[in-house]
Amino acid sequence: MSDPNPDHDHTAVVHDAAQIVTVEADGSLGIYEDAAIAVVDGEVTRVGATGPVTREYPPENAEYAIDARGKAVVPGFVDPHTHALFAGDRSDEFEAKLRGKTYQEILAEGGGILRTVRATREASDEELLSHLLSHLDTMLAHGTTTVEVKSGYGLDTATELRMLDVIARANDRHPVDVVPTFMGAHAVPEGRDADDYVDEVVDEQIPAVAEQGIARFCDVFCEEGVFSVPQSRRVLVTGEEHGLTPKVHAEELAHIGGTQLAAQLGATSADHLLYATQEDIDAVTDAGVVPVLLPGTAFGLGAEYADARAFLDAGAPVAVATDFNPNCYSQSMEFAASLSCVEMGMTPAEALVAGTKNAAQALDMDDGTGTLQPGTPGDIAVLDAPSYVHVPYNFGVNVVETVLKGGEVVHHE
Repeated sequence: MSDPNPDHDHTAVVHDAAQIVTVEADGSLGIYEDAAIAVVDGEVTRVGATGPVTREYPPENAEYAIDARGKAVVPGFVDPHTHALFAGDRSDEFEAKLRGKTYQEILAEGGGILRTVRATREASDEELLSHLLSHLDTMLAHGTTTVEVKSGYGLDTATELRMLDVIARANDRHPVDVVPTFMGAHAVPEGRDADDYVDEVVDEQIPAVAEQGIARFCDVFCEEGVFSVPQSRRVLVTGEEHGLTPKVHAEELAHIGGTQLAAQLGATSADHLLYATQEDIDAVTDAGVVPVLLPGTAFGLGAEYADARAFLDAGAPVAVATDFNPNCYSQSMEFAASLSCVEMGMTPAEALVAGTKNAAQALDMDDGTGTLQPGTPGDIAVLDAPSYVHVPYNFGVNVVETVLKGGEVVHHE
């Protein structure tokens, strides 16, 4: 579509790029060389060779004009699974894991999620907001323009509502779009019985969350020693009855059936999936559930990685996320892409699609986020590198130089 007023005040033009990468409807990449992209009023209007694009949208008339000579341009990353709102520090647990302690042992000793719950309950709203905004700054610098953030470090109605309110406030204040998920069923609080706590989540927390009107999704940690499949089903079905779309943490530490539950309920996504079977893979693929793989979690735990190739071979729209949390301390989708390629056997193209278009699908976003097709959000990452392959290839550093959100420059190195 053409802009009738090429010198519109709200125009951004990225021009003379070595490479501009779009994502097609079928998940393949569109690669344009010596290219330009124009964004008007927040939406991509044209992508193609620099000459024709800049004649229609002269950079000198644009509010933002970026000379991208020698640089690659990709869609802004979408991070569809994080626990980025928390208080406290658990770096000592990283050392404990290196000495051989398991995640379950640390949790049984009052560490892990329960330790973060105590710190989060004690923190003020302003402290929590400051922490989250700082993490969003880091994510944005690494090219993330949309991120999902879960509650779940409250484990009581008041703190879960506080967390969701802070997530909403962060979304209002930060350039990154923040998608809120309710996860009151993240762990069983200290001194509580699991069934009794599920009763509280179902009878008290979910109705209060629905009345608050912030959360879009309801997630549950369906895992051995945490919430069983029947308990998880109760939580997710009740969430659906209150307008919250289901997501499932499934098969992270053991295989207990969470993936099949996600398929049966038609969840938006099933996440982790380290121990998913071929039957599970077929079930979520047939049900249209997006598998969200979290290689940083396996890296941090020293665990086996999810079988990305099996999901891809089945035709599933594999998404990748950071799982940023105190137990997986990485805000970088670039690092997740590197692990996806090196440890999960994905190609750089598959990893890019997994962190953009498919990741947006894992958040039920149907506006073309993560594709850079005409008519879609102008969320763009300009790399200090000549090819998108440098995202996973140049691991351990940040290759993102400039980030545009809705056609506005919101980060520049």
